[in-house]
Amino acid sequence: MTGSSICKNILAAGFLLLLAPVAVSAGEADIVGVKISKQSAGSYRFDITVRHDDKGWDHYADKWDVVAPDGSVLGTRELAHPHESEQPFTRSLSGIRIPDGVEKVTLRAHDSVHKYGGAEMTAEVP
Repeated sequence: MTGSSICKNILAAGFLLLLAPVAVSAGEADIVGVKISKQSAGSYRFDITVRHDDKGWDHYADKWDVVAPDGSVLGTRELAHPHESEQPFTRSLSGIRIPDGVEKVTLRAHDSVHKYGGAEMTAEVP
């Protein structure tokens, strides 16, 4: 094999690699909006907006949590399916009990691949 045919083979192989399917990462799920409404004494409704580049059932935002300052999870909204064509999206959860003395909570999202790690938001409890 001559030097020129080796170069042609290397170029051809490189071109084929460019055409190969590339796994696209959807990244981590981010909290991008929070609305908290008081329902009754100690009970609240949370309307949470999540952004995640869902890629079908293999990689999608699958829940969000309301977390107290001590790290305890006060409520979790399970997300039953990918939201590929609805980004960002808002989902609600009612009846979350906030203990007396808790003035702020943290909202965090979870996805099926990265778990936690995206942008969180801290909000004051009204």
